[in-house]
Amino acid sequence: MIEMVSFEDWSKLDLRVGLIESVEEIEGKDKLYKLVVNFEEEMRTVVSGIKPDYPNKEEIEGKKVVFVYNLDPREIVGIESQAMILGAINEEGNYKLSFVDDSVKAGTKME
Repeated sequence: MIEMVSFEDWSKLDLRVGLIESVEEIEGKDKLYKLVVNFEEEMRTVVSGIKPDYPNKEEIEGKKVVFVYNLDPREIVGIESQAMILGAINEEGNYKLSFVDDSVKAGTKME
């Protein structure tokens, strides 16, 4: 059964388009990347476990993706992660990102 949330709860989320400026390997971590993301008004660091599904970091570098922007920062492997990237699991069990059209500016709020 799906737990329903109120519109008030939903409206607390700040989902924004971020431009992935750089993707860095994290030494000794097979699943994690350190992303530097441009949200237009500021740059943020995001640690994400998408490396197994995007082993070629050029696939995501320079791309726009949706992030949870107002998530409390969390320390992951000694790095403060300041947002969370959103994606979906496909039929093969792989995590896939939904890339945002280039006509949408980084920092744009999702509605």
